[in-house]
Amino acid sequence: MLYFARWKIVLILGAAVLGILAALPNLFPKSQVEDWPSWIPHRQIVLGLDLQGGAYLLYQVDREDYIDKRLKSVVGEMRAALREEPRIGYTGLGVADDGAQVRIRDQAQFTAAQERLGELVTPLQSTLFGQGAVDEFEMTTGDDGLIRLTFTDEGLSQRIRSIVQQSIEVIRRRVDELGTTEPNIQRQGEDRILVEAPGLDDPERLKALVGQTAQLTFHLVNTSINPQQVLETRAPPGEMLLYSMDDPPQPYVVEESPLMTGEDLVDARAGFQQQTNEPIVTFRLSTGGARTFANVTTTNVGRPFAIVLDNEVISAPVIREPITQGSGQISGNFTVQTANDLSILLRAGALPAKLTIVEERTVGPGLGEDSIAAGETAAVIAAIGVAVAMLLVYGLFGIFANVALVVNIVLILGLLSLLGATLTLPGIAGIVLTMGMAVDANVLIYERIREEAKAGRSAITAIDAGFSRAIGTILDANITTLIAAVILFQLGSGPVRGFAVTLAIGILTTVFSAFFFTRFLVAQWVRMKRPSSVPL
Repeated sequence: MLYFARWKIVLILGAAVLGILAALPNLFPKSQVEDWPSWIPHRQIVLGLDLQGGAYLLYQVDREDYIDKRLKSVVGEMRAALREEPRIGYTGLGVADDGAQVRIRDQAQFTAAQERLGELVTPLQSTLFGQGAVDEFEMTTGDDGLIRLTFTDEGLSQRIRSIVQQSIEVIRRRVDELGTTEPNIQRQGEDRILVEAPGLDDPERLKALVGQTAQLTFHLVNTSINPQQVLETRAPPGEMLLYSMDDPPQPYVVEESPLMTGEDLVDARAGFQQQTNEPIVTFRLSTGGARTFANVTTTNVGRPFAIVLDNEVISAPVIREPITQGSGQISGNFTVQTANDLSILLRAGALPAKLTIVEERTVGPGLGEDSIAAGETAAVIAAIGVAVAMLLVYGLFGIFANVALVVNIVLILGLLSLLGATLTLPGIAGIVLTMGMAVDANVLIYERIREEAKAGRSAITAIDAGFSRAIGTILDANITTLIAAVILFQLGSGPVRGFAVTLAIGILTTVFSAFFFTRFLVAQWVRMKRPSSVPL
């Protein structure tokens, strides 16, 4: 056990040197690290929200808003299905009591209506355990010709989970455009999304970007109807009243069915209008979207069309000539930042449902500095205490343990840097805990060596037996702790995950430093001194 082949020595020392190189960038400013040679690692440890400040937002999917919009969509699908040839007469089509319903006039057509509307129950994907498809809706009928479609519990839950996953991807694209370092975006529970943006100094802008649904649609404006008349009465069937973003807002009567949606957008960029130098947003359409846009603008020359974002009219230009290039521009009362934010929203895509803020916090950089200072103090005190205790109890072997402890900490910092992991205040606590666990492994080895020496073995034999017989106990203890760390990471969130990451990394480096590196140091001492007794 005390003999090391040359390749083993190279691996042990190589791992220690690589750990030092990986941890080295954290001691220098980022601007200075960027000028280093390419063969030296450049990545630094990313500080979490509690260490460098930033924004913390917890969103929840607005179930009622989604249910309302989905049911209105189903009503449109029911109308289209019943108007197919041969047409089926109906009345009372609409949303009522959390369901979409319609009443069939002729009982002779009731069975045919059931067959057509039965196709709208929308089977979803199979469940996790392969229990077959889940229907989004349940269809119920009445003796008076009433047909209702209502959400099933399983279907609604699966829809919400899908919405959360889609929303996470959209939010991630939006936050990445802001240039924040390592944002943390993850699901919490069934219908909540956690957004952490460390280092962001403008949380209000983050809220505006993340929380906006950003549903972009294009509608033809109905100029034959006076908006003031609609305000006093109601919009005709197939039309709706929207307001502009101007101050004061201007009313517009537009067709309810959009000509196009934001799904046809390929790209959007902020720019400036050449004539007036005003900020605008230019957009480019997909091939299919460009074809549709060309057809619409060709057949509606002279008519205004409204560019609508989340039911607010951004602008309503008049179609002067057919637009066939598949690109255009959106103008309005934009500032440079609002134009840039709108382009970010359009590029990232629309959220599938409205999100509401459940909790928000802003952590100032001053509080982060206090946390770092407190963590550093705790770590230094813990390190000094552990080092002194090992020196007093084990003497020379305590020095070996302390050197291995330093290597252990360096390896942890190096791995955190290489992995790009986020270090949080609980993560610092995990590092401090690792210090105790690291020397605890040395304690097991040294006590075993003492027992072997007391049993009458020679120094070299006792040392060799101490390392070989303690390794089983060390592995058992660390594997069980590693299992706990993995479970914490899988089931926990935020700070708990930060603690689990540093704890897991610390366990791996502890086994290396306590068993391999310490054993290497002891082996070199034995080879040089050839001791006749164990200095323990």
